[in-house]
Formats: sequence, C-alpha cells, structure tokens
Amino acid sequence: MKSMPPILDNTLSGLFEGSLRWWLSPLSGASQHQLQAAVMWHARAMVLAWAVLLPLGAVAARYFKVTAQQDWPRQIDNRAWWHAHRSFQYLGVVLMLAGTALVWNTGTQSGPVARWHGYLGWAVVALGVAQILSAWLRGSKGGPTDTQLRGDHYDMTRHRLWFEALHKGSGWLSVGLAILTILLGLMAADAPRWMPLVLALWWAGLFGVSIYLERTGRCIDTYQAIWGPDLKHPGNQRPINGWRMRRPRVNRPTDRASP
Repeated sequence: MKSMPPILDNTLSGLFEGSLRWWLSPLSGASQHQLQAAVMWHARAMVLAWAVLLPLGAVAARYFKVTAQQDWPRQIDNRAWWHAHRSFQYLGVVLMLAGTALVWNTGTQSGPVARWHGYLGWAVVALGVAQILSAWLRGSKGGPTDTQLRGDHYDMTRHRLWFEALHKGSGWLSVGLAILTILLGLMAADAPRWMPLVLALWWAGLFGVSIYLERTGRCIDTYQAIWGPDLKHPGNQRPINGWRMRRPRVNRPTDRASP
C-alpha cells in the first residue's frame, strides 16, 4: 500500500492542527484563557445543572408519564417519570446552589455581558429554589390509592390548579432564562470555542427529541396518567389543564386497571 505523499500529509496535518487550535482557543481569539478555580467549578456546576439535569427532568415530567411499553389505561400510575423528575430536579438544584456558593465572594466582573450574566443568574437561582418550594406546597394527593379519597390533586382544587400553572410555567421559563445566562457566562469567561458548539448540539438534540415526542402525542394529561380516563374521577370532568396536554381516547374496557 502506497503511503501518502509528504506534501499532502504535511498539509492535512497542518489543517488538523490549525483547526484544533482554533476550537481550543478563547472566543475572543486571545492566546491564553485563565480563570479562577472557583469560577471554573461554578461554570461546570451550573452547566451540568441547567443545561443537562434540569431540562432532562422537565422532559421526563412532560413526555414520560405514560411509557411506550405501558398498557395504559389497564396499567396506570407508572411512577418512573416521577422518580426521574424528582431526582433530576433535586440534584440539579443542589448543584446550582453549590455553583452559587463557589462565586459568592469572588467579586463582580466589569462589562455589560458579565453584569447581565449576574442579573439573570440570580433570577434563575431564585426560580430554581421556587420550583422546589412550590413542589413542597403542592397540596395533598387523594384518590383511590391514597389514605384518603379527597385530596387537592384528585379533586383538582383551586390550590392544585394554581400550583400546576405556577410550577410548570416558571419551570419552563427558568430553563429558557438559564440557556441565555449560560451563553452570557461563556462570553464573559471568554470560554473556548468548542464549548458553545457542544452545548448548541446538545440543546438542538434535546429540542428535536422534544418535538418528536410532542408530535407523537406523548404529553399525556397527568391526571389521566395517574387515575385513568374514567369519568367517575372528578378531575376528568374538568377541562384539561396544561398547554397541549393530551387525553387519549379509550376504545376498550378499563375494568382491569389497577386501583
């Protein structure tokens, strides 16, 4: 097998090394990129929390209340989504608080980009904490499988309706603000060029998967996912609660559904 001509080999090697140096260099094109250790770990914690864990928790809650393998409505109240949502959200908020603590006393960077990163960052932190607090104050569950039939969720009381509106609305708002905050943080830190590219590819993939799940009808109404479609349940007698949530039609008996 013939080897590559030296001139071509040197040209390709030079192109590869030049491209690698370009992607590894800061956004500004500076020759060096230095940050305090606390700032670097702050960035890592916040990106892991707000670019990965918390969006995954939101996707789990919206699209996986009923799984593709689940024989719904014969099989109801599949709590896999609930455990995934809660685990992702708690871990994400813990990382968020740790990232906040790391830069608590590092001072304020100059420049409008850094200032707006700070303003939006504090707003995102407040929304993240509010998500946890609102979850704790969501009210009682109720229903046939609970210790008592009456409950805020089963009866869809005003308390529950307000909780769902605030929790879902502020949750998606916080994810959107977090994306903008992360981008501003990358600019303020003069991050390497590969970082926004990798994040953009990740967000595009997550967005694409969400569109697919949305179009295939995976955003099932929480109430029906838990208790089924029978009209004997009071929540099924109310208008559906939530943007683009779906109540599938049932064309077969559901008497074998779990209680």
